[in-house]
Amino acid sequence: MDLSGKVAVVTGAGRGLGRAYAEALAAAGAAVVVNDVDAGAAAQVVEAITGDGGKAVDVVAPVGSTETAERLVATAVKEFGRLDVMVTNAGVLRDRVLWKMSDEDFDAVIDVHLRGTFTCARAAAARMREQGTGGRLILISSPAGQRGNFGQTNYAAAKAGIVAMARTWAMELARANVTVNAVVPVAATEMTKTIPAFAPVIEDAERTGKPFPDWLRKDEGLGTVEDVAGLVVFLASDASAGVTGQAIGIGGDRLALWAHPKEKTVAFADGGWTAEAIAASWEAGVGAEPETYGIPAPKAPEGA
Repeated sequence: MDLSGKVAVVTGAGRGLGRAYAEALAAAGAAVVVNDVDAGAAAQVVEAITGDGGKAVDVVAPVGSTETAERLVATAVKEFGRLDVMVTNAGVLRDRVLWKMSDEDFDAVIDVHLRGTFTCARAAAARMREQGTGGRLILISSPAGQRGNFGQTNYAAAKAGIVAMARTWAMELARANVTVNAVVPVAATEMTKTIPAFAPVIEDAERTGKPFPDWLRKDEGLGTVEDVAGLVVFLASDASAGVTGQAIGIGGDRLALWAHPKEKTVAFADGGWTAEAIAASWEAGVGAEPETYGIPAPKAPEGA
């Protein structure tokens, strides 16, 4: 995967998954604009990239606003001459159950994840269309957006919206040869370290340097942040030119293509459906095999 001559922006790149994306893109040859709200963290990533012979600059600003999005694109063009890849990774969490979630909790997450993805993608798309040489929008989603997750109304809604935007923008930007895909990552981060089934295994691996066991890497599809970065590099490369409008999961040893929502079962009634007719036919008809919801609870094998 040779990204020499390409320029990428990665939002929320100061630590965790975002840092892994930025460093992997740089290692493949891309020049990278490293965005984060933590100036020290962003500077460390730039130092790590340039110390390895790569090219990087930082932009310290919260995503969400049009001003930040346009600044990120302008920095890429000013420092490196163009923009080829936009990775919208920045995010925050404000987890609460529905009846305890405040307006501020909801708005903060929607602003960074959903609006931040929109504004950054819009600014990048405008530049890529102006350049006329195509490009890549890589939007970071989550399993929570695909299945829902307890206590994450705001986060799940934003991440589901991001996948919907990927499908829409894939159509709108096809003529400009700009591909748009959503990545659905699962990795050992500060958030997943709090999950009881994962915490002791992750802590042990960090303490001893041992790899994660197979049940975690394969059954749960959870590995390191570096395990996810290969998909981002692939989607940034010329090899992925025919891949667009997809939601692609990755974690540990697993790579998966998420299905788009579709009609599962269909029934017809002459003249339309009354409430009584729906009730009478539901359990033996379209509701015979209802869909599951929520991320399945992880379960370590006995003795693990």
